[in-house]
Amino acid sequence: MPSRDPRSYRDRANAAPDSAAGSHRPYDAVLCDIDGVLRIWPPADHIERENQLPRGALAASAFAPARLLPAITGEITDGEWRAATAADIAVRFGSRQRAHAAVTAWSNLQPRIDTEAVGLLRAARGNALVALVSNGTTRLEQDLRRQGLHDLPDLLINSARVGLTKPDPRLYLLATERLAVPPRRCLFVDDTESNVAAARSVGMTAVHYRDVEDLRGALAGPPPHL
Repeated sequence: MPSRDPRSYRDRANAAPDSAAGSHRPYDAVLCDIDGVLRIWPPADHIERENQLPRGALAASAFAPARLLPAITGEITDGEWRAATAADIAVRFGSRQRAHAAVTAWSNLQPRIDTEAVGLLRAARGNALVALVSNGTTRLEQDLRRQGLHDLPDLLINSARVGLTKPDPRLYLLATERLAVPPRRCLFVDDTESNVAAARSVGMTAVHYRDVEDLRGALAGPPPHL
């Protein structure tokens, strides 16, 4: 991730003239979710069909809370999480070979990058810090580099690296501490309503993301109450 000092960036941004007389930058920092906003993952239906698994079997196993939580808090690696998913599918559906093939194919899926949303965040860096905040696994940094998103944020908060997950308020406050920006000067964008509610609880302006117009409108909106 970029190593720019957020506080130095903020000092330079504060010294810059406003784009129009009497106007103000809406936010000093924009904190944005990754999956469901910048990356859209394809369904795995065809993988399950090809490996004679019921529809939804991969998600049901991989995202079972007891299996997912250790992966997104960094207690286990991404590889260990996927191996545990394959083992669970093998037990449930009786074929280690099909389970391994399905999880391998699922692991190789590539998301669609919403270039419009990415472009809005890149443009926002002209006036504000940008942080990506994700409940991710230890593979997240590698994926972002492969997908050309590694240079998008000033700061990446990956839950697997900090041991906290959204919607834990401590994760949001950790992000603001690292950005050196108070919560009231932050915009938070996420496609999960509970994560949005948690951001509001710590004093951020927060937007429940459903499409790119939500992000566009938020970035152009009025400044938060000071």
